[in-house]
Amino acid sequence: MSSLPRGAAKSPVCGHWIGAVRRYCLAGDDLRSYLTGRRCPLHTPAALAGRPEPRPGPGLPAGAWTTPSPLAASALIDERAIGSGNRRSSQHTYRAAQAAQHPQRE
Repeated sequence: MSSLPRGAAKSPVCGHWIGAVRRYCLAGDDLRSYLTGRRCPLHTPAALAGRPEPRPGPGLPAGAWTTPSPLAASALIDERAIGSGNRRSSQHTYRAAQAAQHPQRE
């Protein structure tokens, strides 16, 4: 049982298991989040592998959120398959897909 009152938030600590002393690191300064959990500078994946820490980069590329999604392409292909009758669908979905492929001429 912990000495914290029930519902109290625990402060984040380094979750690295130090096997030689059979305990967790529990350092609370300069923590960073990794896939393996929060780690102090001594126990980051790069530090454990004996490599220097990677330098911060520029971040995401400018067009990262404007890249077309493969889901959007599959929806277009699916709409064409419905409109051509190659995929089963309800009657109103079939008519809507046909109308989208062949707009009314004036």
